[in-house]
Amino acid sequence: MHALGPLDLEIAAGEFVALVGPSGCGKTTLLGLLAGFLTPSSGEVLVGGVPVRGPGPDRGVVFQQPNLYPWFTVRDNVALGPRLRGASKTERLAIADRELERVGLSDFASARPYELSGGMQQRTQIARVLANDPGIMLLDEPFGALDALTRERLQHQLHDVWRSASKTALFITHSVEEAAFLGTRVLVMSPRPGQIVFDERPPFGAEERTPELRAAPEFVAFRERIRAAITE
Repeated sequence: MHALGPLDLEIAAGEFVALVGPSGCGKTTLLGLLAGFLTPSSGEVLVGGVPVRGPGPDRGVVFQQPNLYPWFTVRDNVALGPRLRGASKTERLAIADRELERVGLSDFASARPYELSGGMQQRTQIARVLANDPGIMLLDEPFGALDALTRERLQHQLHDVWRSASKTALFITHSVEEAAFLGTRVLVMSPRPGQIVFDERPPFGAEERTPELRAAPEFVAFRERIRAAITE
């Protein structure tokens, strides 16, 4: 059986698309196709009108589990991409410091990854992706293993990072609440083979992602529409 059914999806520059659906519906497969880790058995994946033939610097991936190098400092982990591109030491450390400040980890630049909490490790991973300056961020359930309070706090921080960095984002999650809160557009996939069965924009703007929004009637109604699309 194919992981994905017939699927025609276009994501505009600057969108934050949250993708939610039941386990095994093909969410991660779709992300793998966009990242260039997988090749479609039929059809084509285009980024900026150009066929995807493999991974590329225009797409940065944030994985479910942080994959930081434990022998590097936090700053050196973030500076790795610019280093591999040939940036000078001064330039790559300046980039790393800028992105660590963006994710609120400037005070931990000299720490080792194992000295950080899970949430801080994920923020480091996001900073490392941003240091490569990709146009597109692909995030595969990056907060799934975190406790509820940390997860909620990082949702707010990620939203602020996305707005300040002006990226296009595809965010995969199992959480209806998370999808409703983060997405400027929310997609729901059907059980395998996955197809898009719900595609809506929230009835509130990107600038309105505040803690108080979670209790607002329009947010609750939108969240429940997403939940209904999954259960149906």
